[in-house]
Amino acid sequence: MGITEAQFNSANQCAAMRKALFPAVVSACYDARIGRVLVALESGLELAFSPRQVDRLRHARPHDLADLEISPSGLGIHFPHLDEDLYLPALLEGFLGSRRWMASEMGKRGGKAKTQAKAAAARKNGKLGGRPRKLAARD
Repeated sequence: MGITEAQFNSANQCAAMRKALFPAVVSACYDARIGRVLVALESGLELAFSPRQVDRLRHARPHDLADLEISPSGLGIHFPHLDEDLYLPALLEGFLGSRRWMASEMGKRGGKAKTQAKAAAARKNGKLGGRPRKLAARD
């Protein structure tokens, strides 16, 4: 059972939206001198973290971390010697803020996205009278 062209296009559209929500990794390396993984994002943000702070890298040796690769999407880092992958948005969630804060930030960016599905949903909602009014708080 194969996938349809519509499913394929939909998956590509979802992937593009996810990628637009988070800046891609432009470079990454392990610096054995300081014992840190160094990551530069296309936004200009540069990060350094100890592998000991990441569960799946906690017991890795320096030579296991030396040859890392950036995933094709730019959202992940692969460590071939360990056969481990890190998804940067999930990794940064704990470092840069709480889940609630990160969800809020991603929601702001996602709200700016313009897709056919979003436009169709807005038109459908508008035909139903729009967003319901908020009820006044009762004393």
